[in-house]
Amino acid sequence: MDTFIHFTNQTQGRDRLFRATQYTCMLLRYLLEPKAGKEKVVMKLKKLETSVSTGRKWFRLGNVVHAVQATQQSIHATDLVPRVCLTLANVNRVIYFICDTVLWVRSVGLASGINKEKWRMWAARHYYYCLLLSLARDLYELSVQMEQAARDRARREQSLSQEPLGYSVADEETEWLQSFLLLLFRSLKKHPPLLLDTVKNFCDLLNPLDQLGIYKSNLGIIGLGGLVSSIAGIVVVAYPQMKLRVR
Repeated sequence: MDTFIHFTNQTQGRDRLFRATQYTCMLLRYLLEPKAGKEKVVMKLKKLETSVSTGRKWFRLGNVVHAVQATQQSIHATDLVPRVCLTLANVNRVIYFICDTVLWVRSVGLASGINKEKWRMWAARHYYYCLLLSLARDLYELSVQMEQAARDRARREQSLSQEPLGYSVADEETEWLQSFLLLLFRSLKKHPPLLLDTVKNFCDLLNPLDQLGIYKSNLGIIGLGGLVSSIAGIVVVAYPQMKLRVR
């Protein structure tokens, strides 16, 4: 109970819950729309989704400041690749939140002369760049962990290593694939924050890919991806030790 109270007292925690609700409504709408007699339920889900999306914009108004602070912190990362990827990703996050704020200003009627479609595409583009850079950082971190796991495995097997006889090319390719998948599994299992961050960024990528027309998806795929990403975000907010740290 204390964990839940602490979670809901945080702006990020409430935003994650609203986001999970929003994408759950989207997913349910997609599943129920083809069924006859579900028109009223679908309309209620659509209204709830719109209301939750509007409410989330209030939580995101201060995110520009948080993104600027994250940019300042990432500049001081010791490793070059994460420093470059995270700094550029956070710069794009700043621009995305600025665009998002402009869209909010238009939606509440404070400025009617704003081109909604243009700002929406700008927001989607910079969000897309942010996620690509974040995924690049995740892949780099994963490669580092896999390399370390391979070295540890080689040291353990050094005393038992013998060159096997009678290997075909197919056997070697199969062994390489099995070793790669095993290292991947062990690396992600040993580092849950890296797994959560990778899954979250990959699922988030589906929305801007659809908005920019790079890869069109239906509401079901976007809703499912957003829900999985939201659950990963809830875990990170509820348990800060699950957040991927900057080295």
